[in-house]
Amino acid sequence: MKIHTFASQEETAIGMIEKIIELITNHKEDKFHVAFSGGSTPKLMFDLWVRDYKDQTPWEKLCVYLVDERCVPPQDAESNYGMMKSHLLDYVSIPENQIYRIRGEDNPVEEAKRYSNLIYKNLPKSKEGFPQFDLVLLGAGDDGHTSSIFPGQEDLLKTATLYVPSIHPQTKQRRIALTGEPMIQAKQVYFLITGSNKAKVVADIFESNNNGPAAYVAHFSRATEIFIDEEASTELDRTHE
Repeated sequence: MKIHTFASQEETAIGMIEKIIELITNHKEDKFHVAFSGGSTPKLMFDLWVRDYKDQTPWEKLCVYLVDERCVPPQDAESNYGMMKSHLLDYVSIPENQIYRIRGEDNPVEEAKRYSNLIYKNLPKSKEGFPQFDLVLLGAGDDGHTSSIFPGQEDLLKTATLYVPSIHPQTKQRRIALTGEPMIQAKQVYFLITGSNKAKVVADIFESNNNGPAAYVAHFSRATEIFIDEEASTELDRTHE
């Protein structure tokens, strides 16, 4: 597990963008399969990507998937796909047939099955025969959740199903979430975690072993890199840096 610390949220996002572009550029296959998370932190990253790195990115190689989605239509302000579309996809030249959204407006049980089947069909397989993303981009909630797998839902970390319905424990909002196994089987996992409210989560990922969904994925994935700003690093044992 590697950690990269930057002075600000913007510098953290830029650091991740540059690493992603490097991964895509050096990827030997024609297609690079990446699953993106939603939320406010990726929104900043998308804006910076369009503003400063649009012309440096080999967009034609990208096959875009979602880590999770709220069960709302794409026009809804809560839609992860809608956010990604309005902040990134509308401005770059990724072929439309390489963008695979989760249909949040559909029945979550059926949609989780459909999207899982799509992943099985599209992704290259690991040596063990498991569908394998080239990169999964994750965040971490201040409760330690990642994807839409929350504390108390740890069974979703070890299921053989790729995508499953989940429920936010407080709001009861229905979600569709990438499960633990395809996250830890990905060739590379990047976490983007910024802000002082995430300091305890960052410390927990390193200090409390695999307690909580984000920590579990960080510890057990094939290759984890964590990108944080100074505010998120305040409770971290500096020996990890």
